Amino acid sequence: MLHCWITALDGLLLLRRLFIGEQVKERLARLKAVRKLIKTYRIESQETLLGHLQKEGFAVTQATLSRDLKLLKVGKISDGHNGYIYSLPGEDERQETERAYIHDFLRGYISIECSGNMVVIKTYSGHSDSVALAVDNLGLDDVLGTIAGRDNTVFVCLREGIGGEDFMNRMKESIPELED
Repeated sequence: MLHCWITALDGLLLLRRLFIGEQVKERLARLKAVRKLIKTYRIESQETLLGHLQKEGFAVTQATLSRDLKLLKVGKISDGHNGYIYSLPGEDERQETERAYIHDFLRGYISIECSGNMVVIKTYSGHSDSVALAVDNLGLDDVLGTIAGRDNTVFVCLREGIGGEDFMNRMKESIPELED
């Protein structure tokens, strides 16, 4: 049974490195571009934003852009002339959102175990999704991604050369309440 688990984990890591690793890099670059475009231009619609992204070299669908805008918590504000433009949340709102993720993480996790560039977080039953989402949204550059198990386990894949101790140090910087 343990051998099957290790083999399956190795397969997941390989897939993650080859396929998802590139997707994560592309998504982070696209999110950065979306933020820059919204700060630079008066964007009134997703169609306009899609056009700007295409000029920047991003091939993205409207559905993906919609998910990106939701993730970035982009809203619309009045432009003062009978229309609306996209706006990024303020620093206070960003900190409040980060605090909510930290709360979700602390409420749901039981333990953290590390091996090489892999981390397994055990959670209370039903909390794996919220804990994985929290890790994904804490902005830890060393995290390639997470996989939430069916109920009480989160797998975290770290960048090559990053170990469990590095991960724990960064988590404690983000979540000072995190216990050893």
